Amino acid sequence: MTAGALALSLTFMGAGFTVADAKEKDKEILNVSHRGASGHAPEHTITSYKMGEQMHGDYIEVDLQMTKDGELIAMHDETLDRTTNGTGQVKDYTLEEIKQLDAGSWFNQKYPEKAKAEYEGLKVPTLQEVFQTFGKNANYYIETKSPEVYPGMEQKLADMVKEYDINKDTLLVQSFSADSLLKMNQIDPSMKLVQLMWYTSPAALTDAEVQVIKQYAIGVGPNSAMIDQEYVQKVVENGLEIHPYTVNDKDEMQKLIAWGVTGMFTNFPDLLHDVKKGK
Repeated sequence: MTAGALALSLTFMGAGFTVADAKEKDKEILNVSHRGASGHAPEHTITSYKMGEQMHGDYIEVDLQMTKDGELIAMHDETLDRTTNGTGQVKDYTLEEIKQLDAGSWFNQKYPEKAKAEYEGLKVPTLQEVFQTFGKNANYYIETKSPEVYPGMEQKLADMVKEYDINKDTLLVQSFSADSLLKMNQIDPSMKLVQLMWYTSPAALTDAEVQVIKQYAIGVGPNSAMIDQEYVQKVVENGLEIHPYTVNDKDEMQKLIAWGVTGMFTNFPDLLHDVKKGK
């Protein structure tokens, strides 16, 4: 089911929404491959993204950073240190320089029980390469990371979506930055946007916050550990989607589905697929 269809279905979920209703909607829960199937392969590599698809992930999640020469690449951190053999800020290196780095061996070292020889030497992909690999009709869930560090990131993303004729019915753009999402909305009002939510303690969502978010976004993405059923229901009752992150435990997945979430991020899309199938 597409994000738009889910949004329509949510209008029928009210305070009387029950666990049994949630079970009926298991198949509609979006299975977002967090950085690809990052529990099984080096995050934000083409290999990880392909594995996410093979494991029944509905969406490929791509975090964006921007190189010194203005190219969008798939990487979670602003720095190269954690997931490559490079060091320093992404913004201080050209794409050509970043392409020299090994973006896979770190995974083998950190997770020797999951290590594979073919992970050694994997490269950091550009957004262009992701689009070229998976095509215009794939489901993409793209985050503008640290947009304050990369002026023009939103326009660059919009230009690439247009250049590659990406199907915007199956594209979601998310950010912790409301300003970044508002820029995307101004550039292309047809973009489906999701407001990521950052909490350091258990959260409540005010009616005022919901109304503001509804003006530009179709949903929210909170930390799964910081929400409760009341939070989920408030979001859902207001016709918004809710895709908590990052859920890697079977019991937690089942609990969130029972609460009424409409999707979730996971490093293990195969596990969420099994949960949805009742395994």
